[in-house]
This record gives sequence, structure tokens and C-alpha cells, in this order.
Amino acid sequence: MKNKSKDNGNKISRRDFIKTSAAVSMAAVFPSAVRAYPAGSDTVKIALVGCGDRGTDAAINAIESSKGVELVAMADLFKDRMDNATKKLKDKFPAKVKVTDDSCFLGFDAYKKVLESDADIVLLATPPHFRPQQLKAVIEAGKNAFIEKPAAVDPVGVRQVIEASELAKKKKLSIVAGTQQRRQPQYIEVIKRVHNGQIGKIVTGQCYWHWGYSDWHYAKRNPKWSDMEYQIRTWPYYVWLSGDHIVEQHLHNLDIINWAIGTHPVQCMAVGGRQSRTGEGYGNIYDHFAVEYEYPGGVRVLSMSSQIKGSTGQVCERLVGTKGQTYTTRATGYIEGQEPYKYEGPGWGGFVKEHADLIEAVRKGEPINEGRQVAESTLTAIMGRISAYTGRALKWDWVMKASKLDLSPPKYELGDLPVKPVAVPGKTALV
Repeated sequence: MKNKSKDNGNKISRRDFIKTSAAVSMAAVFPSAVRAYPAGSDTVKIALVGCGDRGTDAAINAIESSKGVELVAMADLFKDRMDNATKKLKDKFPAKVKVTDDSCFLGFDAYKKVLESDADIVLLATPPHFRPQQLKAVIEAGKNAFIEKPAAVDPVGVRQVIEASELAKKKKLSIVAGTQQRRQPQYIEVIKRVHNGQIGKIVTGQCYWHWGYSDWHYAKRNPKWSDMEYQIRTWPYYVWLSGDHIVEQHLHNLDIINWAIGTHPVQCMAVGGRQSRTGEGYGNIYDHFAVEYEYPGGVRVLSMSSQIKGSTGQVCERLVGTKGQTYTTRATGYIEGQEPYKYEGPGWGGFVKEHADLIEAVRKGEPINEGRQVAESTLTAIMGRISAYTGRALKWDWVMKASKLDLSPPKYELGDLPVKPVAVPGKTALV
């Protein structure tokens, strides 16, 4: 397969990486010239940035979610990922995948080339580190966005996502986030009843993502790979790329707690460590966390997450109120107490529904904006990670407004990139 951007190792500075193309700048200056939805056409055109497993599945979900969806452009850093995704998508949707050699792009700046296409929606499924810069560029280009979770890996990135969300509001563009549990019917019905007072006043809660598995995306290093390439190919194990598993994975549960309570926490205290997964191939992340989050009104929520092979798996949320308690998972949802309830209706996959909702919003010209929502859930998880890494109790306002933590590498090129040491509570400094 021939690609317009042939050099996987193209060098680009941090400043260049976050700049947008001339076309993007023009869109920011002349928003009235931007096509926010496909006027006069039933066809919605999508582009994919990040052609790994999740990105490929996101494109499949989008095409399957609605009629008249076409994939017109793709971007990735690695040619093998691009080729695999293109083949899988064309085999599955031969009439709907319109990408050609001239609309597939490689490199750290490949997403900018996608923005020059006629796509109405851009799906952002790169490793989390890259999402804030890319979301900013998508919105400035006048295009709607689907952004996978988490939205960022550090407070600097979270603030950038919030800025992009505010710009999207002004430009009447949609941002839909990959927090798919918000679109699963058992969650919708249980949380609706919580908001209607069916469990009374919330007094406490718990949420867990204990994954009895630890080798997701693990790979032995190919001697031809540079430090940067190896880290990106095994991105879940590097804090600068994934935010650690509390951010990349446990965010789902924390997002449900924020949704149910109606706001973000005000402070937290956490512990964590790295005991069972210590080999060099596991980067610099922890394998377990425990966090106590305090929400307004003194509501305290226990959060626990782990990736330990052979351990008991548990992925769920509980809320305890003065009249009852909830229990939700991706398979069930019910309320016990004075007014019991159990969801027994038909289900649908949140992975597909999130794209159906976005495409409908684009077609109707009625924007959905979940940018701040996913940014705040992301920062909830980041705050827990920082507290565990440093051993310090943290307040939301400090992390949101004052923290200067930016995990960006010094430059974006497929070269040397030493792995930062594993954080040590009491020694790792707050930034």
C-alpha cells in the first residue's frame, strides 16, 4: 500500500506538533465557512486517526451504527497498523470504505492531513497522550469529533481538552466521548432513578476495576524498534502515553460515580504500587491503586483498581443512599432498599450507540458536547494517580488550576526516549 506520508520516523518538534495547518487556522478565523454537518446529503463521512485495535473497532462501530456512513481518510504512525486496519475495514465494508492510497497518511503529523479531507467527523483513537492536541486541531478545523477515553494523561492536557470543548460550543460542533457505559440502558435507568431520589441522599459509594489479567498490549521488543516506537506500540505501560491504568481503564467507573453524584470530587488521598508486574517490559506504571475521593457534602467514595494476573476480577459501581443502594455492571443494574428496581429490558451496545448519537447530532445540526464531562472524569483519575505516586493528599482546585504537570516527551521522533523511573511515594515530587 502506498501512503502519501512515507517516513515513519519524520522528526517534528513539540511546537510543530501542536500547531495546526493553514487550513485549520483559516477555519478558526472564518467559522462561518466551516461545514459543521453534511448539508443536503444523507452521507456522513468519517476519518480515523489511530488505526490500532480500538481505532479499527471504533470505525466499525461508527459504520454499523447508522445508514449512509463512509470512511474517507485514515492516519497512523505505523504502516503495518494502517495496512491491517485498511484490510479489515475494506473486507467488512467494501462499499463504505472509500479510503485510497492518497487518503491514508503516516507520521506524527498525519492527523493534520486527515483534517484536509472532506470528513464530517474525525474519530480520535490514538494513545491518550496525543488526544488533547488532536482534539484541538479537529475543532479548529471545523469538524466534529469522537474522542476515546481518557481525554488526556496530565492536567495540562485536561485543560486543553476543556478549551477545545468551549471552542466547539462556539462553533456548534459535536464532541462525543468513548465513555460507553453512559449509553448502556441499565446505567441510564439506574442513574435516572438515583437523580430522582429513589435511593435518597447519597452518603457513600464504591467503584472497582480489578482486572485479573495483566498482559494487554504486552510485546517483546523488536531490535529494529527505537525507544519511542517500542513505547508507543506497548503504550498502556508508559505513564506519558496511557496515564497509567487508573486513568486509561478505571476512568469508566469513576465517570459513573461523577455522573451519579452530579459533579467531580473536591479532594482525594491515594495509595498504590507495583509488586506483581515489575519486569522491564511493563514500563513505569503501577499494578494497583486505592483512592478515597471526597465529593461535596462530605460524600466519600472508595475507588480500587488493579491489573494483577491471577487475582479476582471485579468491575462494578455501588452507591449507598439514605433509602437504598445501587449496583451496576456492564451486564446488570439494580436498586435495593425502600424502592427496589431491577433493569430487565432490552440492551444495546454503548460502543455502537455513542456513534449513532453523534451521527444523528451531526445530521440534525443539534450538537452534543461531552468534552468537559470526559475531561473532568479524566482529571478525577489523574488526581488519584498523582496522589498515589507522591503520597500526598490533593485538592481538585490545585490539580485543575495550578498543576504544571506535562508528560510530553522533549520531541516527537522515532528515536531515543529513556523511560522515566517508577514513581515512589514520599520521594516523587508534586508538579
